[in-house]
Amino acid sequence: MPLEQFIKQRLETTEAEGWYKNRHGERIEVKCITFHEYMAICLYDDTYGYYRSGQVRVGRDGDFYTSSGIGTIMAELTASYIRKSASEWGECTSVCEWGGGTGQLASQMLSAWLNSDPEWAGKLSYWFIDDHPAHMNKAKDTLSEFNGRIRIHYQSAEDAIKVTWDDEPVIMLANELLDAFPVHRVMLFEGDLWELGVTYDKVKGGFRYCYMALSDPRIEASMRRDRIMLHEGQETEIGLAAELWLSSLMQRVKKGSLILIDYGDTSEELTAPHRMKGSLLCYRNHQAYDDPFLSPGQQDITAHVNFTACRNIAEANGWRIGYYNTQKQFLVDQGIMSLLANHAGRDPFSKEARRNRSIRQLLLSDGMSETFKVLVLTK
Repeated sequence: MPLEQFIKQRLETTEAEGWYKNRHGERIEVKCITFHEYMAICLYDDTYGYYRSGQVRVGRDGDFYTSSGIGTIMAELTASYIRKSASEWGECTSVCEWGGGTGQLASQMLSAWLNSDPEWAGKLSYWFIDDHPAHMNKAKDTLSEFNGRIRIHYQSAEDAIKVTWDDEPVIMLANELLDAFPVHRVMLFEGDLWELGVTYDKVKGGFRYCYMALSDPRIEASMRRDRIMLHEGQETEIGLAAELWLSSLMQRVKKGSLILIDYGDTSEELTAPHRMKGSLLCYRNHQAYDDPFLSPGQQDITAHVNFTACRNIAEANGWRIGYYNTQKQFLVDQGIMSLLANHAGRDPFSKEARRNRSIRQLLLSDGMSETFKVLVLTK
């Protein structure tokens, strides 16, 4: 595959060195790149990257679902929360969604606002940000029904991060965005902290992990700040790219809110003894597995978000913690239980039955609503 060949060529030109032990216990010296660079190439290469090329990645025909794919409940309650937040900011009319995907969540929220408060919705400026060409095309088609009723601005992430919000408050939403940023992987091995690099195994064929010296001093600085202490043999992920994005965004907003919805946890939980291999996962055709070398560029690669890091970065940039809890508790706090409909009918496909199933799925299915967290930051 072209992407595999590109990574092989990158390994030939790299100056970084690492090592691994073969099955005989012999130390093999190799050229390598950081896992961060490998993941960045796989996901964001301009030509072959998972989030820059190919078909739509979300939904039934993609590789994974998001919460907005489970009925409209998540969108309705998130829209209600944003509307209340807008009132607290003195009728804020700017909403910005980062990583909007195919526009499904945006469509559901815009519909909710038009139904509940058409006057405010008519004043709204909605900024839709995504970089996947197929996603953006799908989103523009999906959101075309709002043309003439709500102002929608479509932007790339590169352009959007340059916008400075000085004149008016803005409410920003990032739903399952931070987990897609490239991460550094580290491991405590024989008492020393090593970064996990990527090299090519010429004997077995295919990419593999190796050990290398830490490539960036910010890795240890981040671990100290977030109190990340590993057990012997334990691996974890350090999200420097997500931290940089978060800091850059916060420095460009004078006042407003940032709503982060993602799967993740605190440093303590992410480095608990039951997480010896970290949290890295891959998704393809709705199957989850932990081999990032299986299908470069053809699979999603994600890692749990460290919300301890997010909170520390927010406070360092002068932001406050407005809310933090599980997605399940967030939905309960926003009144999801009141949306359960009483119905005596036996039709399992009735509107009421489908809606009730969506609510149960959001609250109970696969522990997703406990794994997902909602962090609201304000300034």
